[in-house]
Amino acid sequence: MRKYWVLRRHQKRNLTWSGTSLFEEVTFNQRLKGETEVPLPAEEEQRSQIEAGRWREKGGGRTAAWSGEHSGLPARSEHRPRQPREEGGARDAVTALLSRLSQPLGTRRSEFLRLLMISVFLLGLGTVVFMFRSVEFSSPMPELPHSALADQMLKLLPEERLENLFTYDGIRLFPKNQCKCEATTWQESYNFQDAYGPSELPAVKARRQAEFEHFQRREGLPRPPPLLAQPNVPFGYPVHGVEVMPLHTVPIPGLQFEGPEAPIYEVTLTASLGTLNTLADTPDSVVQGRGQKQLTISTSDRKLLNFILQHLTYTSTVYLRHRVDVVSLESKSSVVKFPVTICYPVIPKLYDPGPERKLRDLVTIATKTFLRPHKFMTMLRSIREYYPDLIVIVADDSKEPLKINDEHVEYYTMPFGKGWFAGRNLAISQVTTKYVLWVDDDFLFNNNTKIEVLVDVLEKTELDVVGGSVLGNVFQFKLLLKKSQNGDCLHRRPGSFRPLDGFPRCVVTSGVVNFFLAHTERLQRVGFDPRLQRVAHSEFFIDGLGSLLVGSCPEVIIGHQARSPAADPELANLEKTYSAFRTNTRNQVRFKLALHYFKNHLQCST
Repeated sequence: MRKYWVLRRHQKRNLTWSGTSLFEEVTFNQRLKGETEVPLPAEEEQRSQIEAGRWREKGGGRTAAWSGEHSGLPARSEHRPRQPREEGGARDAVTALLSRLSQPLGTRRSEFLRLLMISVFLLGLGTVVFMFRSVEFSSPMPELPHSALADQMLKLLPEERLENLFTYDGIRLFPKNQCKCEATTWQESYNFQDAYGPSELPAVKARRQAEFEHFQRREGLPRPPPLLAQPNVPFGYPVHGVEVMPLHTVPIPGLQFEGPEAPIYEVTLTASLGTLNTLADTPDSVVQGRGQKQLTISTSDRKLLNFILQHLTYTSTVYLRHRVDVVSLESKSSVVKFPVTICYPVIPKLYDPGPERKLRDLVTIATKTFLRPHKFMTMLRSIREYYPDLIVIVADDSKEPLKINDEHVEYYTMPFGKGWFAGRNLAISQVTTKYVLWVDDDFLFNNNTKIEVLVDVLEKTELDVVGGSVLGNVFQFKLLLKKSQNGDCLHRRPGSFRPLDGFPRCVVTSGVVNFFLAHTERLQRVGFDPRLQRVAHSEFFIDGLGSLLVGSCPEVIIGHQARSPAADPELANLEKTYSAFRTNTRNQVRFKLALHYFKNHLQCST
């Protein structure tokens, strides 16, 4: 049975140092009767206290001596020398204890509670230190928390793996700021700038860049960045503007998940004309379906999910010229869709204006003549009066070819009566300058025929065509289209839409007179329908509606030759034949209507 040293509670006795001790040896059961426990001193301390001291009880009148036998401790050997320091230390401890016992009961209780709190604090502190040291020595590599593990996974695929993922026929088709042509042993490669000498290359680069920027401005390039929907449904995604070239790969911008918290996040993307992948380097258990039309992301970490989405890619797998793939993005009951446009960019067709940027390097004059040699020669002389070195290209479908003694004239003959628009096509097909000025063969240049003004307008605006006036006649007209299932309705009205920005005397319209300056490449792209052999003009602007931006500057004026009949009988006979070709027949009018109905998908016009 366990034994404790206890001090009995005496409410009416005073305790003094004497030969009588109040300590008794009690059992555990006696301790439960409300007796106050006193900490047991060390064994040697107890022996010194018992053998050296005597307890005296006042009021009883008797003295009792205690020895080791009463204490329950083994008797101290008398032959063992005492240690004076230990005896003195023990005596001091007993004295301190007795002084505390002599204090009032309330004071002793508060002192006891204070010691108890200090003991509990020290015990707790020791426990924490012990646990910390134990963890430090037993776990030199502690397990990382979940977020730290996710951070380690936020990395991209290595470069060599990207090379294999986005390569087609040996060519890496992944967007980068720069490209280079690296040929294999059985291929040839060409560096085009080597065609220029080192001294002229800087100037060529400057001109090339200026022309390219003008081309981009007219084409609306570069495209504005994709329009992104902010995450609230619960996805962020691109609403518009994602474009990819056929067989190429592009990153999909703006993908983000902002849905509610969940133990597992699962997101699925599906495409139809391409495949999906991610640049994030993650296990196959997290991203399933790499390089396929359906890709699924499954993870418990929200940060990792968004990292994967932010590095998602789309690869066009079918060679298509212009198509739109609709990609779906799903998570539980939430579904969003966004378009990916598959198309090639417009390849620039730039014209070098030369180091001095002379007008002759920018503009070519083109015309078509038929059975009016005297009219053409008069017009040519007026050109040479103001522009002696401009190239003039002539298409002629007369019976007899002209004899022209001018080194700056290119003369092309055609079968007789081949047609008005066929001659236009032939003439503009031979133009090699950036701009072409179209004139009729009976016009007259004068002081107000300022080609430079028209060039300045095209250089500083996005216009494709800008017209002048013929003796004040601007012949401006607007074309308004209304869509319909059975064919569209075309309405033609005189006038213009608005002033031209930067040129208050010029306007934006749909069609102009036969005197106009145009971008050669745009004119060639629309072309002139060779089936229109006789009277035709507005048909060209109808074909160009939607692809040509047309303006008019009436301040640039060209003259017109007199319409009086020629005095020379031979020339008068030619003019008579010309008039017969000039007039539309009933069949030709009917042919025009059928052409508009079928070719232009029109059902009517006003």
